Amino acid sequence: MTLDRAVMAFAGCMIILSVALTYFVSPWWLLLTLFVGVNLLQTAFTGFCPAAIVLRKLGVKPGCAFQ
Repeated sequence: MTLDRAVMAFAGCMIILSVALTYFVSPWWLLLTLFVGVNLLQTAFTGFCPAAIVLRKLGVKPGCAFQ
């Protein structure tokens, strides 16, 4: 798995987790969904992604988007 796909998989998991927590715990968990969405949007424009930095340090090989 490349870094690009790992970042997208991580974002997808965070959104699914946020929706589940919203349903079972509190509507305030929608703020996590908002944060993930805003982070994906700013990454598309700037190329800076904190999750990519962490995953790269964990040894995930880079893809074409996060070089």
